[in-house]
Amino acid sequence: MDKGKGQGADRPQELKRKLGLGAVVSLGVGTVIGSGIFSSVGEVAAASGCAAITILAFIVGGIIMIPQNMVAAEITAACPDDGGFYVWFREAGSRPLAFLCGWTTFWGGDPPSYSIMALALADYIAFFIPGIAGIGIKLLATALIVTFMIINMRSVEVGGKFLTFMTSFKMLLFALLIGVGLFYADKTMISAPAMAGASTGFKALLAGVSATTWSYAGMATACSMAGEVKDPEKTIPKALIITVFVIIAIYTSLAAAVTGLLPMNLLTASSAPVAEAAAQIPVIGSAAGVMTAFIAIIVIIASLHGTIMCQPRIEYAMAKDGLFFRKFAEIHPKWETPANSIMYSCAVSIVLVFAADIGALLGFFSFVALCKNALSFATMFKLHKKADYNPSWKCPAWLLMTILSVGANVVLLVSTFLWAPYKSLFSAFVVVATGLPAYYFWESKNRKEGRA
Repeated sequence: MDKGKGQGADRPQELKRKLGLGAVVSLGVGTVIGSGIFSSVGEVAAASGCAAITILAFIVGGIIMIPQNMVAAEITAACPDDGGFYVWFREAGSRPLAFLCGWTTFWGGDPPSYSIMALALADYIAFFIPGIAGIGIKLLATALIVTFMIINMRSVEVGGKFLTFMTSFKMLLFALLIGVGLFYADKTMISAPAMAGASTGFKALLAGVSATTWSYAGMATACSMAGEVKDPEKTIPKALIITVFVIIAIYTSLAAAVTGLLPMNLLTASSAPVAEAAAQIPVIGSAAGVMTAFIAIIVIIASLHGTIMCQPRIEYAMAKDGLFFRKFAEIHPKWETPANSIMYSCAVSIVLVFAADIGALLGFFSFVALCKNALSFATMFKLHKKADYNPSWKCPAWLLMTILSVGANVVLLVSTFLWAPYKSLFSAFVVVATGLPAYYFWESKNRKEGRA
């Protein structure tokens, strides 16, 4: 297999490898740990029924992600191109699936995510600036998207350094909060029995682990920028393994602190469990709301910046292969970034900022996203059958790890379908009905131009 190349390798413009290990780890940690961390502890606690199982659920939920990161590490080490899952499908020999992966990501994933994060960030900033509401929040969210768009358009090195700084600052704030929280935590609350009427044992653990799933989603985000990582065959595997253990440590220790500060009956009913838990710490007390809002701002800045930094590389890779608007494949001659791909993706997200319900759009495509994830990890089976597939880093027990990775996503896929069967089927229909005609349009255009 021709590492780092793929079908667009003969084109004159290529992005340069400028990102080191720190930036790649920051991409994973910075984008995964977002604003959801402030509510996920309560959701997992409600599913688990007691503090000890809540903590254990975060540990097990993280361990389940290890096989997925290992599979991602091997495939990306073998195919160190920008594009992430899109490249995996392409190298496995399925351009139609590769296109549908990118098509879904662009219209139903990335720009809506930018919009939701920008609006959440604007809400937290408004906590410190009274009077901002309604259209003011939307205008502030737009300004935030434009700001991070410009940073990432101008320089991948500056973008990487900024993300590393913000992620490090975020980790420092969490370390201080968790450290103080654990110091004041009531250990008897952590060992207390389950709430009355709650599930116990394995059933409670299974429910808790299921509730952690979305908290860990996105750890392989850095794979989308593999074409800009220095020595990717070594850096990507190291970064993905470090990322999963860092995130497990943060989630688990935060869960221990929160469950030791807030009784389960209050924790499970709270919409802001971290803030309420912080309010129980004597040295914080009434300042908990301000402190939580400040930490949330730092957390979301890192997530929003990291997402805008890496996700447009998928559309860039598609366009480079002739499967998307050609403008997305252009590299800025001075800044050496896929500036157009970043700009157009952000432009779509700004339009969505003023839409009625972006969350509904993301929810609508949840089933399709899980299909994409399961099939992406399944490409490992196809790649191992290729004669020229020889990754420099090999996943231990690759067959078992791949089965576990695919299986975990299939379980979520089935549960999502059972929860909303008609919406799931309709979302899949929309993707295929819009995506396949678009794919054949671009392939036809490629043949006419002699690029196919």
